[in-house]
Amino acid sequence: MNNQFLSFVEEQMYLRRYAKRSIQTYLKWIHGFIRFHGGQHPSVLFDDHVEQYLTYLVTQKHVAANTQSIALNAISFLYKEIVKRPLSPDLKFARSNRQQKLPTVLTVQEIEQLFLHINAHYKLPAALLYGSGLRLMECLRLRTQDIDFDFKNIRVWDGKGGKHRVVTLADELLSPLRSQIQLVNHFLVLDRGNNSFAGVYMPKGLRNKSPNSPFTIGWQYLFPSKTLSIDPESKLKRRHHIDESSLRKAIAAAQMAARIEKKVGPHTLRHSFATHLLQNGADIRTVQDQLGHADIRTTQIYTHILQRGGNAVVSPLKNVF
Repeated sequence: MNNQFLSFVEEQMYLRRYAKRSIQTYLKWIHGFIRFHGGQHPSVLFDDHVEQYLTYLVTQKHVAANTQSIALNAISFLYKEIVKRPLSPDLKFARSNRQQKLPTVLTVQEIEQLFLHINAHYKLPAALLYGSGLRLMECLRLRTQDIDFDFKNIRVWDGKGGKHRVVTLADELLSPLRSQIQLVNHFLVLDRGNNSFAGVYMPKGLRNKSPNSPFTIGWQYLFPSKTLSIDPESKLKRRHHIDESSLRKAIAAAQMAARIEKKVGPHTLRHSFATHLLQNGADIRTVQDQLGHADIRTTQIYTHILQRGGNAVVSPLKNVF
């Protein structure tokens, strides 16, 4: 039952245009929930079963609060959209009090070494992660028209929480980005000569309004895949963006080659962006806006990393030594 049911859940999430990574994460927790209750179908499980599972994650698995929250979101989706029986808003379960870890941040020198060793094919997207503080999927989902060369910024659509924002664009990336868009246009010319090419994926609301847009340069992904592939939703042939795992691997390989002892991933570059902005005197509200944080308390975690404290507090020991 599990495989067939989970395949159905996966199909429903694709139809709702959930991101690939979100689908994988939700399926993991839904499968864990079903397995915890002996493989029973969710339709015969109720709020108390959900409470038991969420409590188990904390008391036995010792997960962090954010991890428990993701599990709850996955199960909430399951009951609201699949079982058609939403969970009670007053679930009672043990909540995780495990504190969030401080993010890993690279020094400016480590950033320089990382970019010296990164594969040239992935240097530009990695540079956007650090130079503009983008999340991994925000970067990979960029369309060529999201780059504003005149005002030197990047428009991020439907970021975390479905929010839009405008972030800074470094002068050093203007020329590489123009070259990248020329490459995208080269791919588009080739694709339009392929009779089976159905154009790039378009947001649902624009599919019928702009039938020609999937074939225009502005809507093409900024970092396109080298090959065409079948869209799992429409079953049509399209050119998607590069796979997230390839960029992860390129960054990890660069970390090893640069002999950086810290564990480095795409989000490390975003953490470093925020911390270095604060080090350079940026106001924390500005950093919050650039990162797209809904709550400034999320941004304040970077102040704990700075050597002089969140408010540039200087230790009184300085007056003694």
